[in-house]
Amino acid sequence: MSETFTFRVLAEDGAARRGEISMPRGTVRTPAFMPVGTGGTVKAMYMDQVRALDSDIILGNTYHLMLRPGAERVARLGGLHDFARWPYPILTDSGGFQVMSLAALRKVREKGVTFRSHVDGQVFEMSPERSIEIQGLLDSDIQMQLDECVRLPAPRDEVERAMELSLRWAERCKAAFGVQPGKAMFGIVQGGVDLRLRARSASALSAMDLKGYAVGGLAVGEPQETMLEILEATCPALPANKPRYLMGVGTPDDILKSVARGIDMFDCVMPTRAGRHGLAYTRRGKVNLKNARHADDPRPLDEESDCAAARDYSRAYLHHLVKSGEALGAMLLTWNNLAYYQSLMADIRAAIEAGRLSERAAEIQDEWARGDLPAL
Repeated sequence: MSETFTFRVLAEDGAARRGEISMPRGTVRTPAFMPVGTGGTVKAMYMDQVRALDSDIILGNTYHLMLRPGAERVARLGGLHDFARWPYPILTDSGGFQVMSLAALRKVREKGVTFRSHVDGQVFEMSPERSIEIQGLLDSDIQMQLDECVRLPAPRDEVERAMELSLRWAERCKAAFGVQPGKAMFGIVQGGVDLRLRARSASALSAMDLKGYAVGGLAVGEPQETMLEILEATCPALPANKPRYLMGVGTPDDILKSVARGIDMFDCVMPTRAGRHGLAYTRRGKVNLKNARHADDPRPLDEESDCAAARDYSRAYLHHLVKSGEALGAMLLTWNNLAYYQSLMADIRAAIEAGRLSERAAEIQDEWARGDLPAL
């Protein structure tokens, strides 16, 4: 742990980095996957389980927490760490993506964005300053700038307008954040799928000398090849001594390929959402427990896994739970999925340290390609 916020690169393998983010509440080993705790909970999981899976940091969502239970209430109750019983690092996103995608009747101005809550229709105003204030009330360790994330595809002039506005909002967020020892504010590179706009955004944000940088506005339906092209161009334009965070990504394959292009941090609802809908991630690829072929299968998802959900429960039982709508099915499959994701990250970190990430990635992808065990 550190009394200040620091990042150091411990090993490199091509563009991939093995590093550590240190802060007062703990050390985050990178590349890192952050389980998504949208409303102060990683859905279908106990926080003790999340920690036991080797998670160093989780993500909380400013938009959802400001609506329920309210940032001021969380602050009165000791902050998000105490409220959720997670004494380790927390990153909060700014709420910008959810405002743009969930809120009704939103109106974007220079001052900020006015929107109606998707919960009860109440009108709120989110400015860069208010976003940072809310994240401060939540007492998160890494806070994200407010940005405007436009829906793609969109005209270039609209993407450029949103990117320039996001840069001005980043300056205001930086001023509002001020100096907070042991904490950090990250900027967010925007620009859609236009490499020139991405380069301008990365350059302007780098000049602000922030503690870290995110790549936003991806994983919204564009082909993986496009995302990777943007990362190949953007990562080298960001400071090498600062962490790089790819927001909202993604699949295990996305993570493998993004690490190889210089990304250090990830978050995604995919493993938890999939678990609640009967889909398991394993070293042999995805397994749909809704499928009738599992109904009489006594074998576990993965007999070699360290996770009890994968190793100790039969596919037949998991299939029964999913088909019956039992809460335990969602709990076990979410547990399995997060265990797999964290195991993958540990595997990636070890491969970078050994200087064989490309070889290990090929082995992992080959096992995915071979697929799940045949039915009995």
